[in-house]
Amino acid sequence: MTKLVVEKPADLFDLVGKTLGPTEGMVITQERINQFADATGDHQWIHVDEEKAASGPFGATVAHGYLTLSLAAKFMPELIEVHNVSMGVNYGTEKTRFPSPVRVGSTISASGEILSVEEQKGGIKCVIQVAITAEDADRPACIVDTISVFFP
Repeated sequence: MTKLVVEKPADLFDLVGKTLGPTEGMVITQERINQFADATGDHQWIHVDEEKAASGPFGATVAHGYLTLSLAAKFMPELIEVHNVSMGVNYGTEKTRFPSPVRVGSTISASGEILSVEEQKGGIKCVIQVAITAEDADRPACIVDTISVFFP
């Protein structure tokens, strides 16, 4: 795992184009998929019915796209750490895509790239493209441009 440590938010300006990661992997379990289904009310069979999904298009249950997206919040602190801040906030996301499914039992990890940095109402706004990829997959499972604001 390679984490970028930044001493202060203003240092982010010099890091546009910098690649981040990859993070350590984590296994996507059926238990996690089921918990996400319960939390969101999305119990579509491709996610929770292991028997039916085994003969479905993916050969097994798959994680919800939004479950994979939500794990960007887990991976961000593993990709970058910004010191000397009073707080950092998730400002939003842009350009979210789900190019490939995450089959149950897959190990996923994330990498990133700092796309842009600008001043934002007393803070520094940083857009980081995060790619979450399942091990041995040809394409990422989720690509999202995350927006964070770091307040010195």
